[in-house]
Amino acid sequence: MAKRNTVKSMILTVVFSVISVVYVIPVFMVLLNSFKLNTFVKTATFAWPSGEMFAGWANFIKGMTFGNYPFYKSAFYSLVITLLGTLLILLFTSMAAWYISRVDSLLCRIVYFGCVFSMVVPFQMVMFTLSRTADKLDLNTPWTIPVIYLGFGAGLAVFMFTGFVKSIPLSIEEAAAIDGCGPVRTYFNVVVPMLKPTLISVGILEIMWIWNDYLLPYLVLDINEYRTIPIHIQYLKGSYGTVDLGATMALILMSIIPVIIFYLLCQKHIIKGVAAGAVKG
Repeated sequence: MAKRNTVKSMILTVVFSVISVVYVIPVFMVLLNSFKLNTFVKTATFAWPSGEMFAGWANFIKGMTFGNYPFYKSAFYSLVITLLGTLLILLFTSMAAWYISRVDSLLCRIVYFGCVFSMVVPFQMVMFTLSRTADKLDLNTPWTIPVIYLGFGAGLAVFMFTGFVKSIPLSIEEAAAIDGCGPVRTYFNVVVPMLKPTLISVGILEIMWIWNDYLLPYLVLDINEYRTIPIHIQYLKGSYGTVDLGATMALILMSIIPVIIFYLLCQKHIIKGVAAGAVKG
């Protein structure tokens, strides 16, 4: 029996190692080509950037200074949208999940299943109506678009938070109420500390999603005034629509490195939070 388990473990290790390599290859190719001259990105995509192919830091400099829109503004808007959107999602969805879990009413069930159902609705079904609505409600700036992200991110967040809150003993909150805590103090002083694993995991997932999102900011924001990093990369075009692939690869690398580092540092919290939220559904 032990031998069979060892063989099974070895097979799974090999399979998942191959899958990991397949996922890493695109990132590695972006890294290689970010240091090549534009011509060799097209003709020698898989070659090592050496000799006459090597562009040094020229691609990074060109990518950050190309056109009349500075890269630092795009990085700033991406950071603002990501942080505000994530904070709104964590605060409001955790509150909603706590209320849904503790108040067993028909309305709460409808809200919960509505949030769950929203996860299966493709963004393409609502994007045109959403764009028009955002313009009418003045949600087309980096300071207001997080409200839209709150709507789209609520489904997964409420689902995960609700599952975790149901595993928290109600007696802890009752004890807090006996000690004089109202709903607000109970939430922030009692519930939030226990929600930490799920808060971290949901926060990481939302940050990765919002930071890399291209379509929603492109549809909602005024791209002449506000550009996120994915939109900035899209506009690395010269005359007649030519694209400097070396500079594009350099900016793509700069945009994914922070997310990769952030994910590697916090991946254990994702696994812990998802497992905790799946204890009870």
